[in-house]
Amino acid sequence: MKLKTIIIIAGPTAVGKTSLAIALAKHFDTAIISADSRQCFRELNIGVAKPTTEQLDEVRHYFINSHSIHEDVNAAIFEQYALRSAEEIFLHRDTAVMVGGTGLYIKAFCEGLDEIPTISSGVREKIVSNYNLSGLRWLQEQVRVNDPEYFAKGEITNPQRLMRALEVKLGTGKSIRQFQQSRKVIRHFSIIKIGLHLPKDLLHANIDHRVDEMMKQGLLNEVQTLLPFRLLPALRTVGYTELFNYLDREISLTEAVNAIKKNTRQYAKRQMTWFRRDATIRWYLPQETQEIIDLYQP
Repeated sequence: MKLKTIIIIAGPTAVGKTSLAIALAKHFDTAIISADSRQCFRELNIGVAKPTTEQLDEVRHYFINSHSIHEDVNAAIFEQYALRSAEEIFLHRDTAVMVGGTGLYIKAFCEGLDEIPTISSGVREKIVSNYNLSGLRWLQEQVRVNDPEYFAKGEITNPQRLMRALEVKLGTGKSIRQFQQSRKVIRHFSIIKIGLHLPKDLLHANIDHRVDEMMKQGLLNEVQTLLPFRLLPALRTVGYTELFNYLDREISLTEAVNAIKKNTRQYAKRQMTWFRRDATIRWYLPQETQEIIDLYQP
């Protein structure tokens, strides 16, 4: 029996993944599973570069507007959600498209996640409370001292990853890295991975333009409506934290916008570092859409 196929489109923010995903989905008359850790939240729109209403109407999307910022969403939840979505798509189609820049979510979907023992909720709550009081530098120092193995190679500017690493170490006595070395699962469908890339100057120009457009579209107003929820994990993300700082009168609006651009560029660099480690990804420029369609006929 011919295996069903998932075509995964990965790459940094603002590189053009959404347009390619929609083109592929329309070509294969199929649906898209988003692999973005923020676009799943109904309350976040402009700041997470969610597909437009027209794009969502063109092609069915899974994991867009599927959750609330008040829900706990992580790689394990995404893995199960995406596997169920793929099964649903495969009932009627031989091919599905996945697109996103959250590397851990894509890895979880392709390879599975290691089972980590249940951590006491008290450990997590204490870490979150201390982080809210003392900030990122405190969190980084705690991870550096308690889990130097993770600190050496992990995402040390991502508070969610840091808090997870710290809670695992404090809750189990073992580095989270020790739970990330088990055998990969074998999926019953085939996986094709496509990576999109651009020269750095063009990608940075795309990012700067996107941020300017977000501001014109009303990002500041969106952030203002979310002020009561600013301590939720979903709101600790680029595009929101900087404008919270502006609303706190800590920086000017110009400084906040420039910080969003700078932090987004840094995030894109981390995304590329993650995806470049995956030797199974075949890289293309975003304008090579037709070449990609012609090459991949599952």
